[in-house]
Amino acid sequence: MTRMGTDWRVMDGLFTAWFDAPSLREGAALVVRLSELSPATMADLRASGVRVRLHSDRYADAVSTAARDLGLQANPATLQQLSVLLESGNPPAVTQFWRRMLDYAPAEDGSLTDPLHRDPTMRIRKSPQPRPLRNRIHLDVVRPAAAAQQARPGEASGPWGVCHTDPDGNEVDLVPGGALGEGTGTTDWQEVWSAMACYRVTSAQQQRDLVLAAAGLADDAGFPLLVDLRPGLVVLDSGKDQWDPDAHGLDVEFTDLARRLQAVARELRATADPGLPRHVQLFLDAADVATVRAFWVAALGYTADRRAGLSDIHDPRRLNPVLVFQQLDASETERRRQRNRIHFELAVPADLAPTRLDRTVAAGGRLLDQSEGRWLVTDPEGNELVIVGEA
Repeated sequence: MTRMGTDWRVMDGLFTAWFDAPSLREGAALVVRLSELSPATMADLRASGVRVRLHSDRYADAVSTAARDLGLQANPATLQQLSVLLESGNPPAVTQFWRRMLDYAPAEDGSLTDPLHRDPTMRIRKSPQPRPLRNRIHLDVVRPAAAAQQARPGEASGPWGVCHTDPDGNEVDLVPGGALGEGTGTTDWQEVWSAMACYRVTSAQQQRDLVLAAAGLADDAGFPLLVDLRPGLVVLDSGKDQWDPDAHGLDVEFTDLARRLQAVARELRATADPGLPRHVQLFLDAADVATVRAFWVAALGYTADRRAGLSDIHDPRRLNPVLVFQQLDASETERRRQRNRIHFELAVPADLAPTRLDRTVAAGGRLLDQSEGRWLVTDPEGNELVIVGEA
């Protein structure tokens, strides 16, 4: 491939490229070209560009050519993929639990993967070392109320009645979502901390028309809508909390935009799938929240939530999971000393991995181990991040 070394990388098993675009409309023009090339294309349209993922390199050159024809430039420096690694004394039982919680599918390598490739992959590995104390990392999973109820393995605990634990004691808050707004104009939308509508389509033309219409409506409203293209599907997403004016800080009433998006989707005869919306985020307990949060902002290239009093940090392109930090009692010394059962793996282009490592260490990280193309780093309180250089 003539441009494989510059435009494309293999990320999480998929051939991946990012093309900068100045607007949703201009990015949508590339998405239309992609869908004409291959119905199996996966594209994530953002206000700043388009991420394209392919199962093979068959169409990579054609995609790069289409992007250049539209005046869009590849920017591999933006590529990264954050995954969750869980070490378990009983991987089969733990895998079964998380498959149900997340509605994920098993991959050939034994990992659990979002069938839509929107939420983070979870890799579960054998560990003989017992770690009985409560983990400092847990997950939040928000799904439509009916789906959350069906996935529940039993009675929940915690102050909100949504906490479940896997056989090793790892926690997940399984939170039921709800409808966005009132009335019939937004009934296709689910509020799963993101406002999200998932539309099934029956033809490539119907899919292209919906993507173009959604991009145009969002650009006109001045809202950075997330538009994800999958085979037979278009996902419209506000991003976490971004339906709320306090979160986005724009002169936009998102519910009004959602009504217009729903109307055009129905005009195009797309069919909403109310069971698909899902939001997954990662929670870290920290004795010194400010210091640990600053480390992860630097290590991941994330952006801090604009709202005062919230600890969230997010991928500026909304392609990787949100991280949230909460206060840990500094007197819990044994819990703080216990190595986490959950840690994170960050895949970045191999040629950029040394720079990312340097930035991570400069932010307070400590390099514990390294091998060919892999570096194990801890944050200031011992939470682990593996940086992987992808070809």
